[in-house]
Amino acid sequence: MAAQQDMTAERKAAADMYPKKIMEYMDGFLISKTMFAACELGVFDALLDAGRPLSAEEVSQAVGANLDSTERLLAACAVLELLNAHRDNGQVLYSNSEEARVFLTRSSPLSLSHFNEYLSKTIYVHWQYFTDAVREGKNQYEKPFGVNSKDLFQAVYRTDEEMMKFMELMNSFWNICGKDVFTAFDLSPFKDICDIGGCTGALAKLCTSVYPECTVKIFDLPKVVRMSREHFVNETEQRISFIEGDFFKDSLPPADLYILSRILHDWTDERCIELLRGIYKACKPGGGVLVVEMLLNEEGSGPLKAHLHSLNMLVQTEGKERTGSHYAVLLTAAGFTNVQHRYTGKVYDAVLGRKEK
Repeated sequence: MAAQQDMTAERKAAADMYPKKIMEYMDGFLISKTMFAACELGVFDALLDAGRPLSAEEVSQAVGANLDSTERLLAACAVLELLNAHRDNGQVLYSNSEEARVFLTRSSPLSLSHFNEYLSKTIYVHWQYFTDAVREGKNQYEKPFGVNSKDLFQAVYRTDEEMMKFMELMNSFWNICGKDVFTAFDLSPFKDICDIGGCTGALAKLCTSVYPECTVKIFDLPKVVRMSREHFVNETEQRISFIEGDFFKDSLPPADLYILSRILHDWTDERCIELLRGIYKACKPGGGVLVVEMLLNEEGSGPLKAHLHSLNMLVQTEGKERTGSHYAVLLTAAGFTNVQHRYTGKVYDAVLGRKEK
């Protein structure tokens, strides 16, 4: 009898529970797609261009969207605090929040609009096959995009349009998150720097800004170098140069410091060590390597963003996010010593390894 009463009480308690957190997680992708759609339609740009709060009807006309749908989208964005809602004589008018103005308008130098587009049209599509990635333990390019991922960056850069989208997101992201990784350690002793897989040169520009006496060579694939020269680095950037090559196949140029930003998380431990050994061989005595990645906490309890991005590496690449001590093992295996890591408090952290003199 007592056991039955206990079971009844337990069931009642369970029935009274409300799965708030689970319900929020279930809606998580709806929040992302709401923001992505507002960016893609140009809602934030229309509000910026107007220079004053607009009604839903005015926004719908500016972006060429259905009025009822626009009303719902604007209301949701206001609840998400991406927009400010003002009431004027019974009419609701909308304006950008300060964050939306700075980070979601295309004309802003700190715009994340390209990043949002890549998340919406590429990564979101990848994640339709996330369960398959977990089941199979490999990335998912063939199912959504019909391309073989044996050569990983042939898949990532499968068209010029896709390559440009990837490069634009990298450029915009480092403009926001890049400076902290260069100030995590004093890198002023390193004058000759090589940015491996440096893409658009966004980090190279930040590096030469923080350390005015250094020069940076960007080492990347020929087609990436071509795009970077055409769209991202102009001839006035005299302390930045390019070298074409494949960092797994070609000899690396000598340098005092090598930057690996968001590179090692693409690859298995074995391939990371292979790349790091090539860097160690080319590195000048007394030089080093700066690894820029999201670091997992040593006990594996977070941060959440790093764990989620590690899952994204499963869907998109051959690699994963790692702890600072894991990167130390990889760097030590390649010959580097005195490996240290520093948390920046932002998205990306820094790991520095040295080559003895």
